[in-house]
Amino acid sequence: MTAIAKPSLRPSNPCFSSGPCAKRPGFRLDALETAQLGRSHRAAAPKARLAEVIDRSAAILGMPAGWRLGIVPGSDTGAVEMALWSLLGPRPVDVVAFESFGDAWVSDVLKQLRLPDARRIAAPYGALPDLASVDPAHDLVFTWNGTTSGVRVPDADWISPDREGLAICDATSAAFAMRLDWSRLDVVTWSWQKVLGGEAAHGMIALSPRAVARLESHTPAWPMPKIFRLTNGGKLIEGIFRGDTINTPSMLCVADALDGLGWAESVGGLDGLVARSEANLAAVAAWVARSDWADFLAADPATRSCTAICLKIIAPWFTALPAAAQAKAAGRIAALVEAEGAGFDIAAYRDAPPGLRLWGGATVQTEDLRLLLPWLDWAAASVAATYEEAGHG
Repeated sequence: MTAIAKPSLRPSNPCFSSGPCAKRPGFRLDALETAQLGRSHRAAAPKARLAEVIDRSAAILGMPAGWRLGIVPGSDTGAVEMALWSLLGPRPVDVVAFESFGDAWVSDVLKQLRLPDARRIAAPYGALPDLASVDPAHDLVFTWNGTTSGVRVPDADWISPDREGLAICDATSAAFAMRLDWSRLDVVTWSWQKVLGGEAAHGMIALSPRAVARLESHTPAWPMPKIFRLTNGGKLIEGIFRGDTINTPSMLCVADALDGLGWAESVGGLDGLVARSEANLAAVAAWVARSDWADFLAADPATRSCTAICLKIIAPWFTALPAAAQAKAAGRIAALVEAEGAGFDIAAYRDAPPGLRLWGGATVQTEDLRLLLPWLDWAAASVAATYEEAGHG
């Protein structure tokens, strides 16, 4: 690669991590002065704040009437595992996996719950599996967006509207940035730390009437930890969906979540959030189209994520390297950019192919992404030069 002069401009906010993610533009700590610190989360005023997070989240996402939404422990991981432990068992299960978190749910279903009639429907990083093979008579577990692969399902048309099983969707890096087809889903989970840049450790679980009916008619065959229990005496614990959280939430995080929701409303709600994320993807796509060394990990443009934007390195000097050396070279590119304060946490996920990952969620300003891209060119050229001098290119 030809040497490139070091850029002179840096992003205003160099945070491009896929979680915890960038705070909303203009965020200040004094925006959280309304946090009711030291109060019991079961007192009337704090509980009302928790209920406000639930109500405003549901409104922005366009959640249908009759669904329940609750705040649960353990971030998105806790929310997904709560659904798996509570709902699975009555039917065979299809688990769709096209990145590391999908494979984590495969492990839960096959190795932890040990469900005998379970199938792993998988694809390598960069592709979607054969979604047509999903059986509508089975329960379904899948990620809407591959946070570690940069691949998303383009829609939910492959999920039968007349399905007999439940569709359980891990939407943590999709909610608030992509349009979810609620009519094809029964359980949807996400965390505060993703698209709205909230603080970690709190998860959200949304249940359709079909999911509630399963909860109230099915008793799991395994012990249920307290933090997973959504029913009592065969009935849904309705308080969870009105702000009675199972364990103690951080009221500071609650204030931060409300700040993020207020910002989301100010930029046009879901329409504005989706537009911001798609603009970020478009900016990277325009750069990739001109690049001679980087490409999207997702081969099909229709499946490219607008939040977890994953890039592979296609330069000959890089592809000629052994796998271990590729990982080291990609890490050096990311480290050079970070050392210059131009972009933090842009290395590919540890289980993904060597490359880069840029968070493009709604809190990221498109102009910041545009300012990052020349730094990627500079860093890649700088690393390439060292390998070419050593006779690897």
